[in-house]
Amino acid sequence: MSAEFGGRTGRQGRLSQWLRGRRPKETTADDGGREALLLAAAGAGLPLAPAAYPAPGYRCSCDRVGCPTPARHPVSFAWQTQSTTDRAQIERWARHQPQANFITATGMVHDVLDVPLDAGREALQRLLAAGVDVGPVAESDDGRMLFFTLTRGTPEDEDEWWPCELDCHPETMDEHPGLRWHCRGSYVLVPPARLPGEGQSVHWVRGPEHPLPDPLSLLEVLTDSCARYVGEEPDRAGTAWPLHH
Repeated sequence: MSAEFGGRTGRQGRLSQWLRGRRPKETTADDGGREALLLAAAGAGLPLAPAAYPAPGYRCSCDRVGCPTPARHPVSFAWQTQSTTDRAQIERWARHQPQANFITATGMVHDVLDVPLDAGREALQRLLAAGVDVGPVAESDDGRMLFFTLTRGTPEDEDEWWPCELDCHPETMDEHPGLRWHCRGSYVLVPPARLPGEGQSVHWVRGPEHPLPDPLSLLEVLTDSCARYVGEEPDRAGTAWPLHH
């Protein structure tokens, strides 16, 4: 597929400019935008649960001393069973925890293909130029792009389930510096989310109104882009996931 996208057309150039310049309006807890975006994500079928948020001094709102993943992890050990799309519950969480980030648990309804930001931007440009149906896409200002897809599902017979070598779980993320496939047992921050550092966030590039695609329809272009960018990715092995929390 790489050769098919080898040349740069005028349309690709315009897409590249659009991707670089497109940045959603920042939302805050008091303007109603945060809650509306969370409800839109839940309405699209993404199960949500509360997460930590940034505290002054590049610290985390949790009580763990020296938290290795500030503002990037769930607040409850039971986040997998707690995650929900129930509108009333999400409204309660959002209003009672006005600073909280939220995670979405993967492997239930959706998976997430998580790639280095530059590789993701290139891949998104190529996919759109080719007319591929791309679903929701988020950018994280710590250098990642998240492609939301349908999940591969869970067979009734657990013995028949086998993980892809690209699967990413919190304890194995450093084994996959390029593409990480978040499925069962994993999670990602869902926009809008704040990260430590002034103005740092996770935000939608393409919102949850876009239908979730089959992950295999994106995989070849994403892995091809990652193969070129993986050697250039900064070392963030200590900032993506909590090992134990």
